[in-house]
Amino acid sequence: MYTLAFDTTAAGCSIILMKDSTKLASYTERMAFGQAEVLIPEIKNILESQNVSFNDLDLITVCVGPGSFTGVRAGISAARAFGIANEKIKVLGVTAFEAYAGDLQPDEIADINAVIIETKREDFYYQLFDKHLKKITEPSAGMREEIIDKLRNVKVTFIGDGVERFLNSPTGLSLHVIRMENCPPIRELAMTGIRKYQDKVVDFPKPLYLRAPDVCVK
Repeated sequence: MYTLAFDTTAAGCSIILMKDSTKLASYTERMAFGQAEVLIPEIKNILESQNVSFNDLDLITVCVGPGSFTGVRAGISAARAFGIANEKIKVLGVTAFEAYAGDLQPDEIADINAVIIETKREDFYYQLFDKHLKKITEPSAGMREEIIDKLRNVKVTFIGDGVERFLNSPTGLSLHVIRMENCPPIRELAMTGIRKYQDKVVDFPKPLYLRAPDVCVK
């Protein structure tokens, strides 16, 4: 089974092509903006490098957020367009929270595992998972002290692209592992999609918005 997965929600553009659970090729570039412009050309380059045609694909997995409004829309629009172009290809969405949490190694998992994602405002996007990586909370946006209050008196692992800012001052928490990432792990994004496909959990990708977009009058 050929799986194509991609993410444009964070500060970069990431793409991976998998055959079953084996990575064939990938592309990752950090960028503050312009992900939509490079996504399609790089997908084309990856497919051509492996002599895989678009019609060979069985599954497309896209990160549905949270993240930048434009980045979320760009990735989901591309995935939906691919699904319209070839109806035999299954298209599904995976949240950045699922990808980050799934990337934790067994020795990194704590009593509570907090995925912290950058909002570029005072607050943070977050979701908490237990030691079995089952969700404790729903995806949310919250202030730092509000999140800290949910993590007291237990061992905590932090992962995500918002961790560095979240921990830039003391929290008083019992920390197990800290992983400061730049963007959702693309291989785990693909693997989460594959597991959902195998479990027949194929939800049409919808954007995960946790707050209204930043809009102002010029």
